[in-house]
Amino acid sequence: MLVAMRVRVLLFGQLKDIVGKQEDSLEFGSGAKLSDVLAYYSARHPQFQGLTTSIACSVNQEYAKAVTALREGDEIGLLPPVSGGTSEWTELRSQHCSIVREPIHLHEMKERLAHPEDGAVIFFDGVVRNNTRGRRTLHLEYEAYQSMALNEMEKLSQASLERFKIRDVCLVHRLGRLEIGETSVLIGVASAHRAAAFEACRWLIDTLKTTVPIWKKEYFEDGAVWADGEPFPEKIRATK
Repeated sequence: MLVAMRVRVLLFGQLKDIVGKQEDSLEFGSGAKLSDVLAYYSARHPQFQGLTTSIACSVNQEYAKAVTALREGDEIGLLPPVSGGTSEWTELRSQHCSIVREPIHLHEMKERLAHPEDGAVIFFDGVVRNNTRGRRTLHLEYEAYQSMALNEMEKLSQASLERFKIRDVCLVHRLGRLEIGETSVLIGVASAHRAAAFEACRWLIDTLKTTVPIWKKEYFEDGAVWADGEPFPEKIRATK
């Protein structure tokens, strides 16, 4: 006789819209895998089935493959390709990173980062533009799997410090509604030499855009859509 277990499922971005809810509770028999969760939603939502090869999944806020075995009380995240809606809000901070709802100010990050021994302090300031492929943008909304996003941002920060031998790094991402010209993400890198700072800053934003669970919804004059996200690397896609 199979023993029943219950798991909590969190859905984000367009997956939330397809299923019609952000949170669900499912019951499976013992021996169930993450693939059973994907099969459950695919059987009930044809649009979901078409996305199963491109989404990533997490179990207890760690990326996981479809073959991962599930246990009672697991928290499952179903994550469409990332790139920026709204969600319940608690500001989150870690050693090098933060996720905020208030406007991001470059001068505050510069004051925090700059030290006399630095030869370079490099910033990437990602701002909301007024169009997408010629279609006028009114505003954006960002949502995130907040605690997991912060964890992934901190992992990137720690990796950049080791990989590029920079002195310090700071990442801030904003959620909620953003107007044209406002900063959505700000990255700062401090280093003795400019080459390492430039390389680290470029690597951080490129990797953040493909691995951190943050989603963007674009609002136009004639409607709103979830932005086509950056593809997840194959190593963290659920079905790869």
